[in-house]
Amino acid sequence: MSASLRKKPVTDLTQAEAEKELKNLAGEIAAHDVAYHGEDAPTITDAEYDALCRRNNAIEARFPKLIRPDSPSKKVGAAVASGFKKVKHVTPMLSLDNVFNDDDVRDFDARIRRFLKLGPDEKIEMTAEPKIDGLSFSARYEKGKLAVVATRGDGVEGEDITANMRTLKKGLPEKLTSSDLLGRVPSLIEVRGEVYMTKSDFFAMNEAQAKKGAKIFANPRNAAAGSIRQLDANITAERPLKIFAYSAGAVDGAEWSTHWEFLGQLAAWGFPTNPDAKLCKSLDDVLAAYRSLEGRRAKLAYDIDGIVYKVNRIDWQKRLGFVSRAPRWATAHKFPAQQAETVLEKIEIQVGRTGALTPVARLTPVTVGGVVVSNATLHNQDEIERKDVREGDTVVIQRAGDVIPQIVEVKLDKRPKSARKFKFPDHCPVCGSKAHREADEAVLRCTGGLFCKAQAVERLRHFVSRDAFDIEGIGEKNIEEFFAEGLVKTPADLFKLEARDKKTLTPLSAREGWGAQSVKKLFEAINARRTITLERFIYALGIRLIGQAKARLLAQNYGSFKEWRKAMLDVAKGKAEARAQLEGIESFGASVAEELEAFFAEKQNVEAIDDLYDQLEAVEDFVQADTSNSKIAGLTVVFTGNLVSMARSEAKAKAQSLGAKVAGSVSAKTNLVVAGPGAGSKLKEAEKLGVKVISEDDFIELIGG
Repeated sequence: MSASLRKKPVTDLTQAEAEKELKNLAGEIAAHDVAYHGEDAPTITDAEYDALCRRNNAIEARFPKLIRPDSPSKKVGAAVASGFKKVKHVTPMLSLDNVFNDDDVRDFDARIRRFLKLGPDEKIEMTAEPKIDGLSFSARYEKGKLAVVATRGDGVEGEDITANMRTLKKGLPEKLTSSDLLGRVPSLIEVRGEVYMTKSDFFAMNEAQAKKGAKIFANPRNAAAGSIRQLDANITAERPLKIFAYSAGAVDGAEWSTHWEFLGQLAAWGFPTNPDAKLCKSLDDVLAAYRSLEGRRAKLAYDIDGIVYKVNRIDWQKRLGFVSRAPRWATAHKFPAQQAETVLEKIEIQVGRTGALTPVARLTPVTVGGVVVSNATLHNQDEIERKDVREGDTVVIQRAGDVIPQIVEVKLDKRPKSARKFKFPDHCPVCGSKAHREADEAVLRCTGGLFCKAQAVERLRHFVSRDAFDIEGIGEKNIEEFFAEGLVKTPADLFKLEARDKKTLTPLSAREGWGAQSVKKLFEAINARRTITLERFIYALGIRLIGQAKARLLAQNYGSFKEWRKAMLDVAKGKAEARAQLEGIESFGASVAEELEAFFAEKQNVEAIDDLYDQLEAVEDFVQADTSNSKIAGLTVVFTGNLVSMARSEAKAKAQSLGAKVAGSVSAKTNLVVAGPGAGSKLKEAEKLGVKVISEDDFIELIGG
């Protein structure tokens, strides 16, 4: 979506613009739902997500006829991930609408009064409960016994996390007893709540994870969600997880007159309930509860991102019912992002695994939202220049969504006279290689590639991957260990490993986790790859923008390793003829050529390639297959869905070898779509455009087996 359209007020949108934006918002919000609910790795802040949803809802309100079947306003969460059994909720787990200020809360109260036809003087009791930032669950009890526990999922179906939840030390009671307040046990009840992790437990766990070299979590919410959604319940058992129960789904064989009474019943049954929940007699009490909790937020043991209001009377809840994906009788009052002032002491440049140079602000430590912040991202060179951020500046820090610290403002009136504009480096601070920036990108990248320590581990992982050198027996953990111990620094070192191992006093077979047989298999796997095709060799180098398709085109156009190497060195030397030949390759252009030029301009990269070449028995020349009898030569083919007989990469390679062009998306230029089970948007687009669609079996028959 264009930035200009996104900024355009909803009231100014034409119907065509509204339709276009609703389509983009549906896709964008769905992707964020998967990242947050399905992968426990949000890519935007809560505030940014809420803004997208509010704009979607506003457009739908103005253009109700344009509401899409996949509208975010109709959905909750994300679909169940693979690896977990599906559990259907008896009553759907819906989401909550959000309010953001006192006027919104008053509107919420007014809507309830209008719906229930209540007078202005009639009191509406509400409960006010902290909105825990964790993972929602639903625990189903049948005849008083715990039967199954599930995540929210998409609201209708969730993931079966029963075994994991049973490992929590202070978690769900296994059995509900009739000796409690109710005097009997419901034949069926779904108890809803949240799994969370306290701040102190989160920091302690991350410290332990760091010592083990294991995954470090970004925040307590991600840690809790990632811990409970483990396929191995033993891992969950090791994590310091807690729960709060706060509502019911389906109930059969029991009823309560108020929500407050129900919370008391939950506590009597042994469920942990939140001690900061309040019963409010009036709207003024509701707003006072919000102010009180907002003031104490930083001192709470756990993270919250707002407060939830619920109409207390159950009979009123039933009358109010639901609208779309949320109840009319409840809403979440979100807290604003928290801010604080501090001093930017130094700007440092970090080099990421892909070579991106990212500026990081080192701050005088300051507490923001109960968390001590000492670093903040500055994103890129353009961001520094736009905000004119300088070392020594007093800045305003905000924990956006209470997770990612960022600088939102520079206090120019407090700028010291000694403050100077930050000069972004033009060389990598790790390896000294030139930093290269594409014309259409905001990021500078190190061109050191194969020898830059900041990128080396990621490059080596790519090098041994299935579509590159495909060396079995070397996992990511092995690569990290070999690199940390100095055994493997470059791809060539992998092929020197066996000879070095024979000379060392502590061979691999003597190390923990290795044995003579596993070492033997490792060396056999490495030696089996001493002969490689030119296209795999090129792809394995991990040069930016050179994926499998472009690696094949390079191999096809230059034929041999020596010809390709010579041509790339000529490009790096600025020879116009070589550059023109490179840019003339189909789907290549200035951007790809610049990446190859920058890579080969670094002497260390060339030395690393030559060293690797010397360790191999052969880099096979590209052999152009005879496609004269091929039925798909010249066709543009798209693969979608799950292929059964062969891997997707194998199918693509086969199609290309028969003279077909393989594309990643369906367009009017597509000639053929091969669709397997689970095909989605690409199949729909093909049907819409009238593109021929065949099955995997039809494809195999078409190419002759």
